[in-house]
Amino acid sequence: MEKMRTPWFDKVDKDCPLSEYPRPQLERDCWLCLNGSYDYAITDKSAGKPEKYDGKILVPYAIESELSGVQKALLPDQMLWYRRVFTRGAEFEGKRILLHFTSVDYKCTVWVNGKEAGKHTGGYIPFTFDITDLVNSGENELVVAVTDPTDKGPQQRGKQILKPMGFWYTATSGIWQTVWLEGVEENYIESLKILPDIDSGKVHIDVKAAGEYDSIRISVFEGDKEIFSGETGESADIPVENARLWSPEDPFLYTFTVTLTKDGASDKVKSYFGMRKFSIMKDGKGIPRLALNNKPYFQRGLLDQGYWPESGLTAPTDEAMIFDIAEMKRLGFNMLRKHIKKEPARWYYHCDRLGMLVWQDMISGGKALNPVYAGVYPNFNIHVKDNQYKVFHREKPEWREEFKKELFELIDSLYNSVSICCWVPFNEGWGQFDAKEIGEKVKAYDPSRFVDHASGWHDQKGPDFKSIHKYVLPVNPPTARRTRGRPIVLSEFGGYQNSVPGHLWKEGKTFGMYLKYPDKDSLSEHYRRLHFNQIKPFIAKGLCATVYTQVSDVECELNGIFTYDRKVLKIHENVLKEVNEALDF
Repeated sequence: MEKMRTPWFDKVDKDCPLSEYPRPQLERDCWLCLNGSYDYAITDKSAGKPEKYDGKILVPYAIESELSGVQKALLPDQMLWYRRVFTRGAEFEGKRILLHFTSVDYKCTVWVNGKEAGKHTGGYIPFTFDITDLVNSGENELVVAVTDPTDKGPQQRGKQILKPMGFWYTATSGIWQTVWLEGVEENYIESLKILPDIDSGKVHIDVKAAGEYDSIRISVFEGDKEIFSGETGESADIPVENARLWSPEDPFLYTFTVTLTKDGASDKVKSYFGMRKFSIMKDGKGIPRLALNNKPYFQRGLLDQGYWPESGLTAPTDEAMIFDIAEMKRLGFNMLRKHIKKEPARWYYHCDRLGMLVWQDMISGGKALNPVYAGVYPNFNIHVKDNQYKVFHREKPEWREEFKKELFELIDSLYNSVSICCWVPFNEGWGQFDAKEIGEKVKAYDPSRFVDHASGWHDQKGPDFKSIHKYVLPVNPPTARRTRGRPIVLSEFGGYQNSVPGHLWKEGKTFGMYLKYPDKDSLSEHYRRLHFNQIKPFIAKGLCATVYTQVSDVECELNGIFTYDRKVLKIHENVLKEVNEALDF
């Protein structure tokens, strides 16, 4: 059978794929993309550096994927090695050189010219090494060694599994997002933290400086017009008068530059922000509602797992990422729930500029729950206390501490994203523990966004929602006792399934948990009935947001709006638009 591929498979630049600037909210001119062909080898986990490599791998596609050119699993007792040579260009002369990895799953050690540059643990968080003292003029050798136990370890891995089945998918191991070099001054801007405040008409910008400085200057632009310029120091409240507010309907972005100067040398970065506010307010009937810019705003969303048949968790191209966002918006959706995955910064940039709200899940870890806790209890509104660590497979304190560390690293790495309106620490009890306490800590850490502390199951009555998942069974409003005054969100539902011959990951294999319909007409009609008979009446009773499952099929799970290859829209376009126009306060 021919392999499943999206329309972007043949558009991948094999010399340097995904070569767009990787970090749009802290952009510099001096940089070099290190994506492309690497030598690779798979050895025993305890082995040293290989004397001979097995072949070529295309970075940043995971070794399990077709686009990597390898398509092999990395087993828990194995080590994956990468090697390439890069040239330090003249533009890096006299600068500090930073080596950035956007994501490497799961544990890695990095060497430059035979000397260790650093180690990192965690499959989804970007990390950086200063390699200035390790780099030569001219050619340099980069070596990376990676181990990944996948589902044989307790780490945060989402839906990755060594033997895919049902809604557990092919694993992602090794380098799976962009690798790049950046040249900075001796004293430079390390990071920015941006918080808009529409009520006071200002934006707060914190500048973290690496090293000393004589001055920091910020200039803000509304289009081509400069609306502010001045020396600010590391913390500034900058006026944005008569602000043009960001929303999915008008995703306007202000741009700005930050220039740090020391002894006549200047480090300059470009960035952007959107003036918007997320809050909870009561409507005229006293019902709590999600609000955008101080007005109730109904969120019509989709579950978005971000998988691709030829490249796993890595989008084949930047255009492929844009397609999913732009097409869902065209069909009338205004929100995507990024499910159990963190995307590269460019994905959030596209949501920011195109106008798509985002709920950001933390990546789950631990083991699957006992079927009684995972399937039976939730449908009878039985919620288990999640300080029973053994029940939730979170017995060891070090497992819990690693989760919390990576959760707040994820928040830090995405804090400036305009489109993210909600953090989701736990989903359906997978590796859940102390969800109310953690939800409250997330809310205290970032009060500017919503928190769905325990999405779907095992509600601990934490912030901010009464969050419901409902498949197959009818969608019914919860009682006031269960909501405890919180807004109600249907954070997963539907999942109606349809098989499209010729567009299946494996012919004859489907994940059969969801309701199935034989053709596009039948699927579309039942999708319409579900929304008009159950969802729309629920809005008047407190429903504030919906997350239909899902953007596309994923492997053998066939409940997408699109087929896995993004070639067939499985529900009639006019039905999707009609339903979305009807879902509102």
